[in-house]
Amino acid sequence: MSSILTNSSALVALQTLKGINSNLAKAQDEISTGKKVANSQDNAAVWSISKVMETDQNSFKTIQSNLNLAEAVVSTARNGADQIYELLDEMKQLALGAGSDANDFSTVQADIVAKKAQITSVINASQMNGVNLLKTNPLPGATQFSVLGSLDRTSGTVATAATSITVASVDFEADIDAATITPITNSTTAATAIGQIEALMNLAKEGSAKLGTAAKRINDQSTFVGKLADSLKLGVSALVDADMEEASARLQALQTQQQLGVQALSIANQAPQTILSLFR
Repeated sequence: MSSILTNSSALVALQTLKGINSNLAKAQDEISTGKKVANSQDNAAVWSISKVMETDQNSFKTIQSNLNLAEAVVSTARNGADQIYELLDEMKQLALGAGSDANDFSTVQADIVAKKAQITSVINASQMNGVNLLKTNPLPGATQFSVLGSLDRTSGTVATAATSITVASVDFEADIDAATITPITNSTTAATAIGQIEALMNLAKEGSAKLGTAAKRINDQSTFVGKLADSLKLGVSALVDADMEEASARLQALQTQQQLGVQALSIANQAPQTILSLFR
C-alpha cells in the first residue's frame, strides 16, 4: 500500500542518514582532538579511570622534581664532607711532619689551625636551599631532612599513602668542628694530634659514605618515579587516545555512506510522485 501521508522508505532513509551523520561527527571529533574519550559523556568509566591516572602522573612528575632537588641537597653535603676529609688528611700530614724534634712546631700548629678554620667554613657553606646536612640541625629544630618519595594509591579506592625518604644529619658541626685537637708543641704532642686527626678522618669518611648512600637512594627513586610517570602517560594514552589510522579510514567510509544516504533519502522522497501516474 502506498500512502501520501506516511513515507516509510523516507523515514528509514532519514534515520539511517542521522546515524551516519552522528558517527561522522564523532570521527571528526576524534581526528580534531586526537581522543576517542574526550569527556565523561563519551565513556564515563574510561574517562574516570584516565583522570585518576592523569592526576597520579602529574603528581609523580612533581615528586620527581622534588627528588632531584633533594639529591642536590645531599650531594652538596657529600661534596663538603669529601673536602673536609681532604683537609683532615692535610692536617695529618702536617702533624706527621712534626714527628721530629727538629721541626718548626709553631709553623705546623699555625697551618693546622688555619685548616681547622677552613673546615668550619666548609661546614657552614655546604648548604643547598637552606638545608645543611653537615650541621647538627639541617633545618631549624630538626636533625634530619625528608623528601616525599612516592604517593602510593590503594587499589580500588581513592586513598593514597605518602612514602618519604629521610636523611639524617652527619653532624660534622659537633663531631668534627667542635672536636679538640691537641696543639703541637713537640714531637710528643704531634703524635697525640695524629691520633685525634685520624679519628676525625674516620668520622668524615663514614659521614661521606652515609650521604653518598642517601644520594644514590634518592637518585634511584627519582629514576623510578620518572619511569612510573611515563608508564601512566602511556596507560592514559591507551585508554583515551584515538587510533588516527583507524579514525581516518572510518572517516572516509562514513563520508561515502553519507553520500549514499543522501541519495537514498532523495530517492525515497521522490516515491510519492509516482502516485500521480495513477490519476492520469
